[in-house]
Order: sequence, then C-alpha cells, then structure tokens
Amino acid sequence: MAVPLMSVLACGATQALAQDADTTRFTLEKTDSGFVRLDRRTGALTLCQEKNGTLTCRMAADERAAYEEELDRLEKRVAAIEKTLGDGQPLAKSGKDLPSDEEIERSIGIMERFMRAFFGLVEEFKQQEENGSSNKT
Repeated sequence: MAVPLMSVLACGATQALAQDADTTRFTLEKTDSGFVRLDRRTGALTLCQEKNGTLTCRMAADERAAYEEELDRLEKRVAAIEKTLGDGQPLAKSGKDLPSDEEIERSIGIMERFMRAFFGLVEEFKQQEENGSSNKT
C-alpha cells in the first residue's frame, strides 16, 4: 500500500513543482485519520485522506470561506467590467455598431477597385521585366 501512496505523493510533488517554484511550500504530516497538508506560505491546513491508493485533500472550513469570498470578489469585478462594456452584451450584437448593407457594398467596391489597380500594376511590371530582358538579348 505504501508504493501507490508514494507514487501519488510523487505526482503531487511534480504538479506542485510545475505550479510553484518554491518546492518547500507544502509539507505532509501523517495523522491517525490520514494526512495534514500545511501550506507554509499561508499557514493553511488541509485534511487529506488516502483511499484506494489515491490521496484526496479537502479544504478546511475557514479555507473554503476564504475561497468563496475570493470567488464573490471576482464575480463582482467581472460584472463591473461587463457593465462598462455594454451591460454584458458582446459589442457585435448591437445593431448600431455594425455597418449597413450600403456601407458594406461601398467597402467591397473600394477593395475591388484597389485590387484591380494593384494587379494592373503587377502586369505592367511583368511586361516591363519581359521587355527589358528581351532587349538585352
């Protein structure tokens, strides 16, 4: 039973390394009912239990309360941002911000004239290049 638990602890350590460069942030201590994980940065304690070779950690009540407070704070912040952007509606959905059909047709016409003029210049350059190379021979 120690081998699966050690492999779980090794996986947890690998994930902790990927998430946090401080490898000494968390410590695990064995208790009668499982493990206690100590976050050395915040002092938070998390209760962990080993079941079927898997270590499962649950937030303590005060840690859960802090988590819920942070979620509420972030939800309020998102709501305020959405309000300043137009009551949470994507800008593309408001008809006043979209161009009319006439404006779209006009823009397409301008682009078409531009492309024709551009490719006309390309053809002229090609002909000049061909004429220049035939004059040299």
